[in-house]
Amino acid sequence: MKSLFTLLLLVFLANISAANEVSLLDLDADDLDSIFNEPEIETSAEEQEDSAQVISNLKKRGLDINASYEFQGAINPGWSEHPWEAESADHYTLALGILMRSTLDINAQISEAFRVKSVIKIAIPYDTGVLITLGDFFFDYNFYNWIFLRAGKFEQGWGVSPNFGFTNLLSRVPDTDFIPVINENKEDLSGPSYIIKFDIPIGVGGIQLLTQTRVRVVDGKNPSRDFIGFGGKLNLAFRWADFNLGAYYQDYMATRGFLSVKTNILDTDIYSEGLIAVNTHSDGAVSYAFNIGFIKRLFNNSFDINGEIFYNGEGSTFFFIPETVFKREDISPFPEGLNAAINLLFRIDKFFNMRLFTTLRYGEDSFCVVPGLRITPFPNIELYLAAPVALGNKDGIYYKETKNIHGEIRPFHIVLYVSIKGSVQASQYY
Repeated sequence: MKSLFTLLLLVFLANISAANEVSLLDLDADDLDSIFNEPEIETSAEEQEDSAQVISNLKKRGLDINASYEFQGAINPGWSEHPWEAESADHYTLALGILMRSTLDINAQISEAFRVKSVIKIAIPYDTGVLITLGDFFFDYNFYNWIFLRAGKFEQGWGVSPNFGFTNLLSRVPDTDFIPVINENKEDLSGPSYIIKFDIPIGVGGIQLLTQTRVRVVDGKNPSRDFIGFGGKLNLAFRWADFNLGAYYQDYMATRGFLSVKTNILDTDIYSEGLIAVNTHSDGAVSYAFNIGFIKRLFNNSFDINGEIFYNGEGSTFFFIPETVFKREDISPFPEGLNAAINLLFRIDKFFNMRLFTTLRYGEDSFCVVPGLRITPFPNIELYLAAPVALGNKDGIYYKETKNIHGEIRPFHIVLYVSIKGSVQASQYY
């Protein structure tokens, strides 16, 4: 599905700027597709026949290769003070950026029950020139349609919130006092996830059991027992509501359990989640967090709105954001206390497939506001224009998150970003 717009793009532009001069607001969201999905497009009889062929191919042995390419350019002026408050041009900086990126995705169906997937990414420029990284690398095995095994390097998500992933227990990491955790094996818990998981369908839902480590195995480090986590999740998908109940345990972390509920009332998606954390690694203190949110589509699916309130009672807690096309991997804090999010999207398909958007985050008496637009003037070309602004308390999280590598605050930006991208695919089954 074609992306509507990418919130993390605003952070990513800072990473491709010359010398990383400006750091933009971290909105802690993957992209707007995780909040608003484009309406499904009816397929023709020929396309439906092609889809049936794809499903049939999955049962055969063969190889599926997808190569994607993207060329990006950006102009990103930023201000150390808001322009309406700055007294001179000294408060202004300009960053230019360019990036070339390629991804090779190989999906091999070894047998009807055994599948292997690997992703290789190449990016230029990077800190040291060319960067070649390993993305997802895992295998699937189907035990008689009763147990489904997946093991390898990949990210697994829990929870339903598109704004605050506090119930995504697999992305939670220990407090900063333990990152990186240095012991006799010098393990580092700030890396990508390596998971072994089993999915077992049952009735209207299923059970998921897994073990995970974030020790940087790719760097030659071996995880000790202390840094391997264990978790499980139960899903019950009734016609009137979808329930998820899960828990996760790992040393040096609070043991956490969560319950999420998602339903539809009067054509409005409503979701709510609750979490309990017990500091089994320290003083046994109990804390909690909860949220409630909605997604509403109006005017024949041309206008979408998402709102959410989140209360974080855990205090100083952190989560891991994996590397994406738009952002490098990072450890980010959850804002303590009361938080809120609002996302608005207006579609104008008849005018260059335009998307007008505004997103707002609130936390620690600070605000992050990002108005902008995306248009597609030509096939394979997308243009973004946005103006992220930090407001409110200068000691709040969204104000402090604008700090760049030199420790300088940049609370106001204007971002112009152009992307030329496309992909080709080749398949062979037998």
